[in-house]
Amino acid sequence: MKIQIRNDSVEIEGYVNAVGRDSRPMRDRSTGERFVEQIVPGVFTRALTRNDVDLLLNHDHERVLGSTKTNLELSEDSIGLKARATITDSEVIEKARAGKLRGWSFGFYDRDSRNEEVRDGLKRRYVEDMDLKEVSIIDDRKLPCYEGTLISARADEIIQGEVLEVRAEIAETKEYPKLTSYWERINHLGKD
Repeated sequence: MKIQIRNDSVEIEGYVNAVGRDSRPMRDRSTGERFVEQIVPGVFTRALTRNDVDLLLNHDHERVLGSTKTNLELSEDSIGLKARATITDSEVIEKARAGKLRGWSFGFYDRDSRNEEVRDGLKRRYVEDMDLKEVSIIDDRKLPCYEGTLISARADEIIQGEVLEVRAEIAETKEYPKLTSYWERINHLGKD
């Protein structure tokens, strides 16, 4: 995530998801099965043609920061889903200044997927089609679903970031009925 801080706004850009790469191990809340998930290349491109996408803070539908109608640009390239947003929310600006923004996440409805057995009861779910409903900026209260997120900030100069090694610790999360996001499907990360 690249962050450019201004007096009255913050510009944030980076990858929401890298396609074709495993998520962390998650546990399906309804079945209890452990799985990792991959988004198949091209899925985001199709999803972006279907509807506008909201920009949230921490998957909180009461913290709408914008949308693809206003201040959010989304596109899929050979790496994955790339996002760029200019945010004027004072809390997000302060968190950016304090180095408390960690990365991105997203919420979607699964339209089509397939599973394969990987090892020791762990499955890999390939998402082959989706309805993308929201992308979220994740702060220090939550952890992005993917192992590492590049963080960098820019005010007058670029400050080199670091790759965050995220452990299997997770803060309590609020459940959102019907909408699927990584946070909604995680029961325990890395715990058997």
